[in-house]
Amino acid sequence: MKRKSYFFFLPLLMMGFILSAQTDQGKIIYEYSMDLHRSIPPEREEIKAMIPQFNEQTYQLVFNGAESLYKEVEESVPSRGRGGMGFAMRMPETQTYVNRDNKEVVVRLEFLGRAYLVTEPLELGSWRMGDEMMEIEGYMCMMAWYHDTIQDQEVTAWFTPDIRPFTGPDRYVSLPGTVLALDINNGERVWVARHIELGEVEDQPIVPPARGERLSREEYLEMMQDARERMGGRGFGF
Repeated sequence: MKRKSYFFFLPLLMMGFILSAQTDQGKIIYEYSMDLHRSIPPEREEIKAMIPQFNEQTYQLVFNGAESLYKEVEESVPSRGRGGMGFAMRMPETQTYVNRDNKEVVVRLEFLGRAYLVTEPLELGSWRMGDEMMEIEGYMCMMAWYHDTIQDQEVTAWFTPDIRPFTGPDRYVSLPGTVLALDINNGERVWVARHIELGEVEDQPIVPPARGERLSREEYLEMMQDARERMGGRGFGF
C-alpha cells in the first residue's frame, strides 16, 4: 500500500456528489493484521524469536443509513500468525460506534482491566488524495492518506464512494465513502475487507456501547501518555 509522492488536499467540494453514495445498509468483514515485531525495541531483538511476527483477527462492520458498529467477530480466534510457533494473542476488546446524524464517534476500549467510552466529533480530518486506484472485493477504491501528528504515524486508506460515506474499520470513518483497506506505517497495522454483504442485516443490531467510563479523546490520550511514561513502554495507541 505504498503511495506516490504527489498528492493534493481532499477538497470539500467533493462532498457534494460523493455524499449521494448508493448503498446505505450492509455488513463488511475485515481481516486485521498487526506486526508484533515492529513494536519491539532494538535492545530486545531476542523477543522476536519467541513470538510470531503477525497477529491476525477478524472484525465486522454493520451499517445503516445513520449508524455503524465495528467490533470483533464473536467466533474469531486470533491466528498463530504467519511463521508463528503456536502463540496467539487476543487484543483488548474494541467497539466503534458512529452516528452520522449526530456527528459523533464512540469508541469502547479496554485498558488495564477497565473499560472506557471515548467520544469525539465526526469530522473530515486532514486527508490528502492520491492518484492511484485499487479494486477490493469488486469495488474500485480511491487512495487517501494523512500524517497523524498525535500518534506520529502515516495512515493510508483505500475507500469506495459506491458505499455510504463516513464508514470504515475502527475510528477511520472520516472519508466520503467506505474504507475497504487501511495501512498504518506501511504494514505495522493493516485492515482489508474480505467480504461485503449489502442490504439489511436483520440479525446484527446496531447498538452503541454503554458500559465504561466516558472520556474525551484528549483525556484518553493524556491517560495513555501518563501510562507510557510510568511503564517506560510503547505501543499504546488510539
